[in-house]
Amino acid sequence: MNATMSLEKTIHYPVMLNQVLSIISPQHGGTFIDCTFGGGGYSQAILKFPGTKVLAIDRDKLTQSSANLLVKRFPKRFDFFQEKFSNLDKIVQQNLNPRAIIFDLGLSSFQLLDSERGFSFESKNFLNMEMGINEHSAYNVINTLDKEYLGNIIKILGEERDGKIIANKIDKYRRKKPIKTSQELASIINDAKKNYNNYKRNPATKTFQAIRIFVNQELTELILGLIKAAKLLSNGGVLIVISFHSLEDRIVKSFFNLYSNLRKNPSRYLPMKENKTSLFKLISKNPLVADVKEIKKNIRSRSAKLRYAIRNNNSFFYPDEFKNKFLNYFKLESGKI
Repeated sequence: MNATMSLEKTIHYPVMLNQVLSIISPQHGGTFIDCTFGGGGYSQAILKFPGTKVLAIDRDKLTQSSANLLVKRFPKRFDFFQEKFSNLDKIVQQNLNPRAIIFDLGLSSFQLLDSERGFSFESKNFLNMEMGINEHSAYNVINTLDKEYLGNIIKILGEERDGKIIANKIDKYRRKKPIKTSQELASIINDAKKNYNNYKRNPATKTFQAIRIFVNQELTELILGLIKAAKLLSNGGVLIVISFHSLEDRIVKSFFNLYSNLRKNPSRYLPMKENKTSLFKLISKNPLVADVKEIKKNIRSRSAKLRYAIRNNNSFFYPDEFKNKFLNYFKLESGKI
């Protein structure tokens, strides 16, 4: 698939759709915000119910064609904005009172299959990895970023223990000539990893994840998006987040644990008081996962974790404790090239 191909020609399975619909109950109508429009799977499913309205956003400009189809079908019930999570409050009215806000994180099937985007290990096109509205590409990161900084990115954002070794190998190669394609980069990483043939998945997986996250500032955007969503939701509104790797899930889990009714009492010797500093009612601390039937149909759902909580009627306050807990991600992803 390339940039000129229609997204509609690629089969798209919205992850854990049945669970999402069960949680948000679109049969009762209302306004819903789809923060990761992609191929439009969630938006289309919600719009099948009369009395619903969907506001969808996506930073990827290639999703516009799919969005245009829904605009034509539901001109009064669907709006689309090319935007990032961090600007959610700029496109959604404060008094909108959405029934639910949905985040389906990670890389979409369309982005992975588009060889011109450079997300795939086998891509022979320009080393890109941009999801949209970016400051720089993976090519800039790989070829110009300080070696030690690059190693930290790979180690922290990719949870790759060989981050320093891989960064040294990349630096050695780029001194001779620029690394231009994803295929070249994957080959260099494989060369840096010992006994890589014994790995169950491509040994470049964690490094590619790290570079992609850095290029798109994914963790920063997620943190800010969760905060903006909490501000926009009112009493009874549902926040749903589907994550695909441990860094994302750690952020979402921490957010709900810090600002829900299930937050731990600071001391067992102190009496439990009504928690006025909570924003959500959390039904369970354990995430929902895809069933076997869905995993067989869509292998991407295998790693999906769905967490959700219901907004209470407490007044919004800026969750400084949450943001401060992950300041290291803000500092790491804000590095200048």
